[in-house]
Amino acid sequence: MTTTAPHHPGLRDFYENPAVPVASGPSRTLRQARVLATALGPATRHPRTVLDIGCGDGTAAATAAPLLTGHRVIGVDWSQDALTRARTHLPYTVRGELTALPLRTAVADAVLFSEVIEHLVDPDTALAEIRRVLRPGGHLMLSTPNLAAWYNRALLLAGIQPVFSEVSLRAIHGRPGKEVVGHLRLYTPRALREFVTAAGFEVVGLKGAPFHGVPRPLRPLDRLACARPQLASILLLHARKT
Repeated sequence: MTTTAPHHPGLRDFYENPAVPVASGPSRTLRQARVLATALGPATRHPRTVLDIGCGDGTAAATAAPLLTGHRVIGVDWSQDALTRARTHLPYTVRGELTALPLRTAVADAVLFSEVIEHLVDPDTALAEIRRVLRPGGHLMLSTPNLAAWYNRALLLAGIQPVFSEVSLRAIHGRPGKEVVGHLRLYTPRALREFVTAAGFEVVGLKGAPFHGVPRPLRPLDRLACARPQLASILLLHARKT
C-alpha cells in the first residue's frame, strides 16, 4: 500500500506527494483479508488486534473491513496527512516510524504489511519491529510485487527492465509503464520466504494475486498465473511469529 518513513529527506518528500500511487488494487486486499479472517477466526469469542502498518489513506483497510468485522484494526503510518485521510475509514490510528514503532511489545495479534517492504531502505529492522509488536504465534500478512512475475521473465529475456523495478525516482527508464512509485527492493518467492524465515517467522503459505496495471487483454492470463505464486504478479505471504 503506502510506504513507511524513509530516512532520506528526498525519499520522504517523494512519498509525501499525493500523486504517487499507493495501491495495487482491491483484488489483492480482498485475497489477503480472506486469509487473515480465516486465521483469526470469528471475532464473537475473541476479538483480535490487527495493525495495518503503512496504512496510507485507509482504503485497503476499508476494503478488508467487512471480512474482519469485530476485530480491532489500527492504522499505522509515518505521514500525518495519510493518517488524517485514513481516519475516515479507521477509528484508531497511530503515527510512527517503522524502524521504531511507538507500540508496546506483543500488543498485536496480526499485522497487515501491504505493498510496503519494497519501498524500504532497511527491511531487516522493519521485520524485527513487526516481530516485536506481535504476540507469540501472531500473524504477518505481507504483500509485495513479484520480481519473477510471468511477464518479467519474458521482459528479461528480451533485455528489458522488469516491471516494478525502478532506476530513478524521477522517471521510468528501460521498462514498460509510466508511473514512478519508489520501489527500492524486489523479491522472488524464494527470496521472500528465506528473508521472512530468517527474521524469526514461520511461513504458513504463499499465494498469488493479480496486478491492476496489467494491460486489459492480458488480465485473464494474469489471473490464471495467480494459481502459481512463482509466476503471479503480486505475492501474498502468510507467516507466524515463532
